[in-house]
Amino acid sequence: MKRLFSALLMSGAMILPTSLAFAQDRTQTLADIRQELSVVYVEIQKLKRELSTTGAPGGNLSGNTPLERLDAIEREVQRLTSATEDLEFRVNAVAQDGANRIGDLEFRLVELEGGDLSKLGETSTLGGLEGAPAAAPAVPLPGEGPELAIGEKTDFETAKAAFDGGDYRTAADQFQAFTQTYPGSPLSAEAHYLRGQAHEALGEMSAAARAFLDSFSGTPDGALAPDALFKLGASLAALGQTNEACVTLSEVQARFPAAAVVSQAQSTMSSLGCS
Repeated sequence: MKRLFSALLMSGAMILPTSLAFAQDRTQTLADIRQELSVVYVEIQKLKRELSTTGAPGGNLSGNTPLERLDAIEREVQRLTSATEDLEFRVNAVAQDGANRIGDLEFRLVELEGGDLSKLGETSTLGGLEGAPAAAPAVPLPGEGPELAIGEKTDFETAKAAFDGGDYRTAADQFQAFTQTYPGSPLSAEAHYLRGQAHEALGEMSAAARAFLDSFSGTPDGALAPDALFKLGASLAALGQTNEACVTLSEVQARFPAAAVVSQAQSTMSSLGCS
């Protein structure tokens, strides 16, 4: 069951239209998409491992005379420069390959959903490489907490004000713009979650499910993760995808046994007749 759940999270397939005949036609294509997303995930994990140290720093900078020590330092600088250039090449290659794969998946998912392919924009290179615009400078806020980019907190609060005021269409659009403008923001999980609630209030359950999935998968151990996972399962149920909903809801207790939302997940599973 956990493998099935992982496969569901690694794809957007579970929130596509639920017509049985259409689902049968797309089965092989969605399997390919899951496989490619898994490959991208593995490559990202490899990049993360590059950030971990392997032990004590190497290099011998000793020498009997100042000249010998200077020569040793020069050799070490050359070695580190070469290693850095090699790593930069590998990171750029993985980032470009990942961007190409994600762009292809976006095209295929929109095509499967019957969306407008002409509205697909150019996929950004992973990590903001290859000439991507530089991120806005980060400025610390008063007190403790993560640093936010200039305007980031203001944009988030503007979207939340629209949400709190019941203007769900504006809130959904502004939260979507926020997550695109500030990828990787500490507020992304909450922005996705609130966007999901806005779509839910508008009756747009497919968009809501996507937003809850983005919230959970982006921060699977965050404070909102249990609620996002429950909302994802409930959205899938509303879309008529009962099997996927049951699997997702069962993971709420498995992953977050102490979360307050567990009782809601169990109640929903009971109403769906989950085994």
